[in-house]
Amino acid sequence: MSQTDSRVAVYTGSFDPVTLGHLNVIERASRLVDRLIVGIGVHAGKDPLFTPDERVELVRRTTRPFANVEVQKFSGLAVHFVRQCGARVMIRGVRPLTDLETEITMMMANRQLDPGLETVVLLADAEFAHVSSSLIKQIAPIAGDDELARFVPPEVITELRRKMGKPRSD
Repeated sequence: MSQTDSRVAVYTGSFDPVTLGHLNVIERASRLVDRLIVGIGVHAGKDPLFTPDERVELVRRTTRPFANVEVQKFSGLAVHFVRQCGARVMIRGVRPLTDLETEITMMMANRQLDPGLETVVLLADAEFAHVSSSLIKQIAPIAGDDELARFVPPEVITELRRKMGKPRSD
């Protein structure tokens, strides 16, 4: 299969930090396409916990089991990044239904920016419907490692502790 024949999709987000919900979407999306590119968005207006390079490294480490997944950072419009990757499909993960309204608005805007781009929405599995990077940043300073392990991969717990200056707790 040539590069132009392969099914390529891009899943964009800030992944600050990557959660089990993100990994659930990545795993499921990776089964739908030949190549899945996870795009780590770099937004000037945001104040992330992890640098773009740290986020890329965390996503790379946690997605190693998925042979057809690669990770890149980008800035600017996601639709431009998707096209730079040679893809026509953008993956979006949706948690609660309240996310759906925002995603539909974004999907409509993206279609105006690039009518040839399709968006595939994957609903989060029920066990991850409440997990967000914002939630992780809120609870990490007060939660134990066993509690955080319900929301993020072990590699993320280690890095959260390093960033927040709190030792591991078992």
